Amino acid sequence: MTTITNARILTLDDSLGEGPLGLIANGWIRFDNGLVEAVHTGDCPHPGDLDANGRVLMPAFTDCHTHACWAGDRVDEWAARLAGASYLDLLKAGGGIMSTVRAVRAASQSELTDLLLERLHTMLTCGTTAVEVKSGYGLTTADELKMLRAIADANDRFPGTVIPTACIGHALDPDVPRERFIRTTIDETLPAVTAEFPGIAIDAYAEPAAWHVSECLELFDKARRAGHPCRVHSDQFTSFGMVEAALEQGFLSVDHLEASSPELLQRVAKSDTHAVVLPCSGFHVDRRYADARTLLDRGAQLCIATNLNPGSAPCPSIPMAIALACRFNGSPPVTPEEAILATTRTPSRMLGLEDRGTLTPGARADAILLQHTNERELAHSFGANPIARVWVAGIEQ
Repeated sequence: MTTITNARILTLDDSLGEGPLGLIANGWIRFDNGLVEAVHTGDCPHPGDLDANGRVLMPAFTDCHTHACWAGDRVDEWAARLAGASYLDLLKAGGGIMSTVRAVRAASQSELTDLLLERLHTMLTCGTTAVEVKSGYGLTTADELKMLRAIADANDRFPGTVIPTACIGHALDPDVPRERFIRTTIDETLPAVTAEFPGIAIDAYAEPAAWHVSECLELFDKARRAGHPCRVHSDQFTSFGMVEAALEQGFLSVDHLEASSPELLQRVAKSDTHAVVLPCSGFHVDRRYADARTLLDRGAQLCIATNLNPGSAPCPSIPMAIALACRFNGSPPVTPEEAILATTRTPSRMLGLEDRGTLTPGARADAILLQHTNERELAHSFGANPIARVWVAGIEQ
């Protein structure tokens, strides 16, 4: 049992506190048996285990879009981009994702697990306790399964929670004829994933230089019939119909949306499909950011994620993603309060983690104590780690 006193508590439940963040300006909280046992306003009637000294206590972050399982690095590619090469130019030339594919194929499953665990523990120090991790750097049935097994192994060894996604439509192997590669992915890789990882989300990257809409739809149609929810990377560089198709078919999420029109974003907002924006990619690649203001003002289920990966977003920090979103994602951009919701409660619900993302009685006690006494500092300050303490299921890490 742990009792934390004198805290500025963000419960994320407006029935317990003020405003959309359910703020208790001064209160105390008790964790017991891995859960939030009690949340109270005012002074604790007995000595606690930790005096927060007025600092912010809030739910830990859920990072709902990452490619955190990889081998190798892409520093040389970044140098080429600094010299003028575009991300799509590198992809067409067999670089970009393919350089990581070659490194992943050469790595063992245990090596991938160890590399992933290093990144997960870095994310944990930044306040993230639940992480979605995609495959997608294998591009063969055997290597995609190797990645998914490595992700499952990491989950068993990580104190937080890892949610796997089979991103089997991530890129095209330039050494395999396009039609044959697509057919192998749909007719061989997907059934193998279904057999070993039933119900896992299926993802693809829809771009003219990657998977076309018709190819994605064939993959997703077969995936849905096999019981898989679907997510899609779409409109990062080109808006060419994938978001519209995803909305019609009720996908779990559409991710990126930098190239989406205001009219299309309004359609996303009116749907039950989550909108996932990835500001670290805009910062690292091309200074393009999705218009989260249009999404939020029309009622979208907005998520903000790091997109941690070796090429377009080498950033493990949700606080950094928040800082960027509150500067660049829309005009006016995301507010700190909106960003907190989009990195805690909303992505937790999207990933099926109904007991995360709030500090309410009965919720799992995944929590963070900030260095700050004002939650807006998550967005205002950047460059240093704002996290003072992290708890997973009530156990301090």
